[in-house]
Amino acid sequence: RVLVLGANGRVGRTIADAFSHAGWAVVGQVRRPPSSGERGSVEHVQVAVEDAAAIARAVGSADVVVNALNPAYDRWDTEAVPLARAAIAVAVALRATLMLPGNVYNYGSPIPAAIDEGTPQHATNAKGRIRAQIEADMAAADSQTIIVRAGDFFGGPGAGTWLDLSIAKDIRAGKVTYPGPRNLKHAWAYLPDLSQAFVQLAAVRHTLGRHEAIHFPGHTLTGDQLVDAVVRAARKRGLINGDKRVTIGSIPWPLLRVIGLFKPIMGEIAKMSYLWREEHELVSSRIQKLVDLTPTPIDDAIEATLGEIFGAKG
Repeated sequence: RVLVLGANGRVGRTIADAFSHAGWAVVGQVRRPPSSGERGSVEHVQVAVEDAAAIARAVGSADVVVNALNPAYDRWDTEAVPLARAAIAVAVALRATLMLPGNVYNYGSPIPAAIDEGTPQHATNAKGRIRAQIEADMAAADSQTIIVRAGDFFGGPGAGTWLDLSIAKDIRAGKVTYPGPRNLKHAWAYLPDLSQAFVQLAAVRHTLGRHEAIHFPGHTLTGDQLVDAVVRAARKRGLINGDKRVTIGSIPWPLLRVIGLFKPIMGEIAKMSYLWREEHELVSSRIQKLVDLTPTPIDDAIEATLGEIFGAKG
């Protein structure tokens, strides 16, 4: 039995569905009731995550808790650590294993080109230090904790990733907007694949240590490779005509910093722009020894993602 905290979000919904399809009983913690189309076979409890005792009473029992909580980008300073500590309290109250999707913020700038489980962390910005604090809290928790570190998410239901907010946003107009130099490698995680990693790692949790950080390699692509995949998928889905010329734009980061003076979330996004100027990939000597994962081919993953963003083919 698994409890997914933040089950209304893109990550929470995708992970909850993966556990459900694998035969787990799934409970999703939400702040608002999901729509009828979002319910599926997941049981939902509408309880504030900060009240661990109330969640434990509502859920009864769980073997695994997944922390899929993620505050708005401009509220990380005040909300990220308290929410993570609330998730720890829930897992401890339920005597459950706590799992968290991690990221690469902990490694700072300049970020190492290849990041494995033994790469030293050196946070150099506020969000990196927040993530480092969350992981330190998890390591000290009175419960087993597992971090599954991944690159930038794409795929799954809902909105909120670089693919739908920027890169493929204007693809029907024949335009792709890539955030950085297109010759550099960038780490990506297709959410349905990452969710399968969560399910399979949860199944072997008894073979793991008290605190684990395991890397999910996902897809490592240069900007050109990703853009080409987006264009191929868009043509296949009929989002652009087969002979239509596609233009490739970039993000004006200095302008975003100025906009950030009036719209804080833009300023927070701009602070992390180094991740597009410094190539990096996640590697792992462990995950393939623990689980049996075959990554979705990038063309298939991008085509499915465009289907989620724009609807039915053609």
